[in-house]
Amino acid sequence: MNSKVMLLFLVLLAQVSCKENDERLADNLRDAKKKELIFKTIDKGWNFIDSAINTTSEATLRTWPEWRAFMTELSIKPKKTITAFQKKAKTLTTKAVDLNNNIPGQFNTPQIRSRIATLITQVQMLNLYINLDKVSDKKVTQLVAEINIELVSLQRQMDKIVEKSKIPVEVGESELLMMLDTTRAIQAGNPGMPVNPGMPVNQAVPGPMHGNSTILGNPGGATNLKKANEARIE
Repeated sequence: MNSKVMLLFLVLLAQVSCKENDERLADNLRDAKKKELIFKTIDKGWNFIDSAINTTSEATLRTWPEWRAFMTELSIKPKKTITAFQKKAKTLTTKAVDLNNNIPGQFNTPQIRSRIATLITQVQMLNLYINLDKVSDKKVTQLVAEINIELVSLQRQMDKIVEKSKIPVEVGESELLMMLDTTRAIQAGNPGMPVNPGMPVNQAVPGPMHGNSTILGNPGGATNLKKANEARIE
């Protein structure tokens, strides 16, 4: 009798074990399908603007190594697994941070730096979300789209700076700049001279009267006045 009970117990145990195994296999299958779906969504949405959108950006690729390296990294799309996308996101983060280095002087402006900072933040967010235990494919694809928008904004700002530098100087502006430069040069040679770009340097102005003599108003007027007083005393 005991042997029969033991046998029945073993049969029941085997059935429970088989059921647990079946449930585990089903869970694994559902998890695999979910990961496959996430991978397909990310793979489909992982499309960066990896080439220059204007001549300015194209020219900058040749003179700014960090910009070229970042764009090149964008052009290499991961394959086969989520892990490949996760590694790519980490690499992109490093390349994005490097954009702060060696910015060409023409583009080293607050507007350009602001856009680079925004771009770095977005790439870092992409790296964060794709490396979570539960990857949000929707958030990842949304960040890819936002990075593309910022890439376009950055390149357009670069082009805007170049186009602005090509605008010819307005009529009369060059003469005004020359006059200001001349005034500054004269003032540097005569620190005590008052700044008045509209008055000729050697123009005489009425000075203190002593008898029938007039002291000319010029940078040395104080010295001339002193000599005249000394002459009268003698």
